Amino acid sequence: MNVEDFTAQHAPTDAAETFSLENTYTLDVAVDGSVLAKAGSMVAYTGDLSFTGQATPEGGITGFLKEAATGEGTPIMRVEGTGTLMLADREKKVQILTLDDSESITINGEDVLAFESGLSYEITTMDSLAGSFAGGFTNVTLEGPGHVALTTHGEPVVLDPPVTTDPGATVAWSATTPAVEVNTNLSDMIGQESGERFQMEFTDAGGFVVVQPFEEHA
Repeated sequence: MNVEDFTAQHAPTDAAETFSLENTYTLDVAVDGSVLAKAGSMVAYTGDLSFTGQATPEGGITGFLKEAATGEGTPIMRVEGTGTLMLADREKKVQILTLDDSESITINGEDVLAFESGLSYEITTMDSLAGSFAGGFTNVTLEGPGHVALTTHGEPVVLDPPVTTDPGATVAWSATTPAVEVNTNLSDMIGQESGERFQMEFTDAGGFVVVQPFEEHA
């Protein structure tokens, strides 16, 4: 492939949507006002944009998604202005969801890439998973209307409850609430706990659960 073909094939595309995919791993955000994104996820931008770190939950935007649990969580940045923003996170695949009014989804804090600032949100920690995740398991519940982008290691699978999942492979869920189950029979021969010792049990019919072919254990 010559240089002209290469640049033409990989040039950015114009999109009418606020959130769109530049490729499988890169989110294209048309910023006109403000958007919230995972700090460190910016790979490029055009236009007049400013980036501000959000350090505490008191100002209306929570800074560290895991700050209360571990002090090391996922920092969020507010991006303001007018321009085009490109985001990516460790070559994870980007998934875009559009939430209707009053529609909500809960996402593992590690897997939130960006969301529109107009979405309402709540951050919770499942302390019962402290055995697998330092400080617990921190999640962000987002309610529409608006766009949200999440990331997955590989292609996700969407399951209908009732279903039991590994917490480290669980990316998101909607219209269902998990209960944490502990299987004391799952341990190896040298005393270390199996990753499957902690399980998330979803029983509410009508919702869905998103899992990935990868286990994220802190």
